[in-house]
Amino acid sequence: MTPTGRVLALDLGKRRIGLAISDELGITAQGLPTLERRNKRADLAALATLIREHRVTQLLMGNPLHMSGNEGRQSAWVQEFARALEQHSGIPVRLWDERLTTVEASRVLRQSGISIEKRAAAVDRLSAVILLQSYLDSGERT
Repeated sequence: MTPTGRVLALDLGKRRIGLAISDELGITAQGLPTLERRNKRADLAALATLIREHRVTQLLMGNPLHMSGNEGRQSAWVQEFARALEQHSGIPVRLWDERLTTVEASRVLRQSGISIEKRAAAVDRLSAVILLQSYLDSGERT
């Protein structure tokens, strides 16, 4: 049986959260406007609103592993946020290896020829799209 429902992907950063959402069949990823971070409580409330509006059934967060595959301080911080989001939303959060998603997003945006200012604004969203599409393409969706 093919899973249905939307997956919301988050590329968590200190200042912004890149967002992407799947279609209901889990085939394609589309970017959503980047969420400017305020504080944990406000961030969780804004994400809960998005989850309700888009009828999200699964959450995906980029796990910033070291190139060796080991977890570091960033990974622990993401895992803590993921636990808080899961508790706040009641929706399971899956961590997904995000190594090189920001690098790939930056490369794509550089090649597109857009200005550095616009590139900075778009990299978080594109990173979330790349993260989500890699997850959807993997066939590991639960």
